[in-house]
Amino acid sequence: MTSTTRLTVAQALVRFLSAQYTERDGVRQRLIGATWGIFGHGNVAGIGQALIEYGDVMPYHQGRNEQAMVHAAVGYARQSNRLSTHAVTTSIGPGATNLVTGAALATINHLPVLLLPGDIFATRPADPVLQQLEVPYAGDVSVNDCLRPVSKYFDRITRPEALIPSALNAMRVLADPVETGAVTLALPQDVQAEAYDWPDDLFAERTWVVRRPGADPTELAEAVRAIRSARRPLVIAGGGVHHSRAEEALAEFAEVTRIPVASTQAGKGSLRFDHPQDVGGVGHTGTATADELARTADLVIGIGTRYTDFTTASGTLFGNPDVRFLNLNIAPFDGHKLAGMPLIADARSGLMELTAALDMHAHRVADSYVAEYTEDKDRWEHRVDACYEADEPDVRPTQPQVLGALDALVDESDVIINAAGSLPGDLHKLWRARSRDQYHLEYGYSCMGYEIPAAIGVKMAAPDRPVWALVGDGTYLMMPTEIVTAVQEGVAIKVVLVQNHGYASIGGLSEETGAERFGTAYRHRADDGTFSGLPLPVDLAANAASLGMRVLRAKTVSDLREALAQARAADTPTCVYVETQTADTVSGAPPAQAWWDVPVAETATRASAVKARELYERHVSTRRRHL
Repeated sequence: MTSTTRLTVAQALVRFLSAQYTERDGVRQRLIGATWGIFGHGNVAGIGQALIEYGDVMPYHQGRNEQAMVHAAVGYARQSNRLSTHAVTTSIGPGATNLVTGAALATINHLPVLLLPGDIFATRPADPVLQQLEVPYAGDVSVNDCLRPVSKYFDRITRPEALIPSALNAMRVLADPVETGAVTLALPQDVQAEAYDWPDDLFAERTWVVRRPGADPTELAEAVRAIRSARRPLVIAGGGVHHSRAEEALAEFAEVTRIPVASTQAGKGSLRFDHPQDVGGVGHTGTATADELARTADLVIGIGTRYTDFTTASGTLFGNPDVRFLNLNIAPFDGHKLAGMPLIADARSGLMELTAALDMHAHRVADSYVAEYTEDKDRWEHRVDACYEADEPDVRPTQPQVLGALDALVDESDVIINAAGSLPGDLHKLWRARSRDQYHLEYGYSCMGYEIPAAIGVKMAAPDRPVWALVGDGTYLMMPTEIVTAVQEGVAIKVVLVQNHGYASIGGLSEETGAERFGTAYRHRADDGTFSGLPLPVDLAANAASLGMRVLRAKTVSDLREALAQARAADTPTCVYVETQTADTVSGAPPAQAWWDVPVAETATRASAVKARELYERHVSTRRRHL
């Protein structure tokens, strides 16, 4: 007879989660390392009680905002190479719907996170209960159904025994390198507290092996032929290189073939910035070197990339009429994009197989091609130096000069986190990534508010490394709440808070598209009704200090350098606050080196919009579908 233990559903789930492991390349670790939670009537007596009951095996972290808790879990998962993540529990109602943005971010970026929102009573003793959404045409719908389209797996546990197959499926998806993303188990509040006789085998340690599938021999042979016949091949390294820990394999491939390597936002750092074959970011926010190579490439080798519109310049970047695409990707969905030749395999396994086959043929690109991109890269590095240089140390810095001061301070151990605003463009063009995981940009969802909670998650996964959250004032105001969590937990993140009085990135985009920076400045309303008056008297440094963070104010470049050094040495959460000046033609970041499609009004009376539409139509005419 199978032995059983009588536990509540919540207790059984917490015990089950504490016994789940992943293993890759012989390294084994906990799949669910901890649980974040904010408690309400929908989870306090269920999951909340279970976390007390089993606190010795399931660590708990207290959050301040449900979306932020997901961001922290995602930051932890990315830093852990997707092999370990956190769970997030919430009450029903607004606590549950606050998860949606974080879930979308996790799923779009293929990063695992387990969501455990409370749900309405399964038995419906009182209908409706507090925070229940009433749907006249369907009695089984709750607000948690908002999580279905942004989850890779979703289930509502309406009976205790239903937890067994659902929990196993949840772990399967979280550990699957193709399918991973947000996983949601909605837990009705009465079912959470209901007892059941669970088979003890459910709580035995279980290891989920993370696969490294190799390439199909036919696809591999075709890929080798394509590379050998190309004269101007270009690698585009995406986030899959990092997820697979394929950086060394990519470096060997590049050294054997001398093919230049550009990178997406997620893939930056796949090669060190000073590697001979690294040519920097590609696409709308890329370098002139990488984008010119992309325009003339006859073979684009995408490795672990989804080919977003920022990478392809909205279908206008790859201009060679004979260009073909070879896509090494573990996901068939991405491997077939742009009508490319698929090479469906784990990035590291596939690269090692490609390198061995090409090395056997002694295949290398021409010396003239190497000289061309090497010289172009050197010219671009001089442009970076000009952006970083601060000839007048006693004036306010520009935003690129802020990055330059940080660049001069950090080493390969530092991690730089950003997600939204004008900083991603500057970082993709200018930042010199020194290690495989120094550059942590969330640009699949580009979610304002991600940086601070993600920094907490990264620091939890890498406690001995300096972790920097780079935020503008717009992003900071979206979600500063987890500063309190960092202070409470003693997580010594460093926040660089850049004050530029508004949405700088969208302000620039608004101007380019004829919308005249409408609604993008943080200023008083002027007599003409626009927000063009004096800057608002908002003291974000004081706000950060009020949440318990040590704050260092930097008024000049010299102040900034000193403050950054102090912050890096600090063992408590520390914020460096700096107000930037408008960038001029010398120290401002280079403009976009490739287009991005944001539609412009087709008819308008204002001259700015008419002019923007004319330019838009010229760009649209260059768009190409790769079939």
